[in-house]
Amino acid sequence: MEGTIWTLVPPILAITLALISKEVYFSLFAGICAGALFYSNFAISGAISTTVDIMSSKVGGNICIIIFLVLLGMMVALMSKSGASKAYGKWASKNIKTKRGTLLATVALGVLIFVDDYFNCLTVGTIMSPITDKQKISRAKLAYIIDATAAPVCIISPVSSWAAAVSSSLPEDTTLDGFVMFLKSIPFNYYAIFTIIMLLMLIILNFDFSKMKEYELKYGSSITGTKAEIEDEIQSGERGKVCDLIIPILALVVFCIGAMLYTGGILDGNGIINSFANCDSSFSLVIGSFFTMIVIALLYLPRKVITFKQFAESLPEGFKAMVPAILILTFAWTLSGVCGDEYLQIGTYVKGVINNSSLPHAIIPCIFFLVSLFLGFSTGTSWGTFAILLPIVCAIFNSEATNIMILSMSSVMAGAVCGDHISPISDTTILSSTGAQCNHIEHVNTQIPYALLIAGISFVCYLVGGFTGNGYIGLVLGVIATPVILFGLYKKHREE
Repeated sequence: MEGTIWTLVPPILAITLALISKEVYFSLFAGICAGALFYSNFAISGAISTTVDIMSSKVGGNICIIIFLVLLGMMVALMSKSGASKAYGKWASKNIKTKRGTLLATVALGVLIFVDDYFNCLTVGTIMSPITDKQKISRAKLAYIIDATAAPVCIISPVSSWAAAVSSSLPEDTTLDGFVMFLKSIPFNYYAIFTIIMLLMLIILNFDFSKMKEYELKYGSSITGTKAEIEDEIQSGERGKVCDLIIPILALVVFCIGAMLYTGGILDGNGIINSFANCDSSFSLVIGSFFTMIVIALLYLPRKVITFKQFAESLPEGFKAMVPAILILTFAWTLSGVCGDEYLQIGTYVKGVINNSSLPHAIIPCIFFLVSLFLGFSTGTSWGTFAILLPIVCAIFNSEATNIMILSMSSVMAGAVCGDHISPISDTTILSSTGAQCNHIEHVNTQIPYALLIAGISFVCYLVGGFTGNGYIGLVLGVIATPVILFGLYKKHREE
């Protein structure tokens, strides 16, 4: 069944079950079992062996992300135990007095943390959830803002782990410079740009539509239906001050950026941009969070903000708060692995479908956008989608950096981010709901209509850009169309 249409069954099964049953753990596990059975020709012992092999490999390969999550959970627990989060909430409630101001502050923070999407998802949620609670903003809305300012911002930021992922996805024998190609693609990453425009429009006009509107009306007046694990489980102290939250967060940002430069070889003579492009982002996050834990200890213990006993108690409490996210990620990574090149080879099937079709160059960008969206949705990984499709684009255009090729590269990145956004098995979607402490399926259901609206606009713009041979025409069209469509929805919302 490797490399055939049957490779699509496991991810589609997992996604369908998740959306119907709203039980993400069971759904992911069902998809894993289906994939393992397909690969082992329905031999039970072989399926079990395959599942264990993939899971152990994926957990081992992503251990830095797991360690980062654990350390971040511990930091959140310590800041909550100290009362720093409570103090920041009081300060923010005095200085940010409106719902619109709170949402804009959340967007600004998400845009500022442009280095890595994992870092963005968990940090923004940790800082802003007490403030959005006070403004009666639902956790689903917070999760959407976190998700919409994570991958879409990182994919158009030259200084980010995503720039490195894209650059490294080009085939080794290509004459293209991966980083230069990434820079050229930024203006044509329609989905990312239009998502940010829509996010600002929704906040400025102060309205929602579709599932998000229903959720806001139902849950926006309270925290009912959210999973505020850390706040519920950890009693806040009274000695913490705003600085006890701000200093650790700033330390985390500085140490993580410094670690990325270090692992990227800045001490070996690499420039700043090359260091970011060549960094080990997940290992850098571990280094940054480890040193931040030391800063928190030095900041809290000598001043007796918390006792040593409270400090020690917070560590396992923070770990426990991250267990649900770690479990979902483990299952998502395993499902991605069973569909990968070493097993069911979903990429080989998609590549074969594309290579066997003779398409006019003008429609290649919009076709790649759809294929990338579907592959990102099915596998839950943007980076894996880059690795599969970007080399195909290079092969189609013989590595000649024409306008249509750059537009096609951009469409792959845009589609991958969109597919990642609407996929229940995506790691960034999981981490966004974790950071906002929102029910995961509620986050997926409320985000899908927003993402699909921008996906539709992006598809039309790639079609226009392809036929005109000028990606800037598509960009201008989308920049105009997005606000116009949203304003039309706003007028309809006002009339209801």
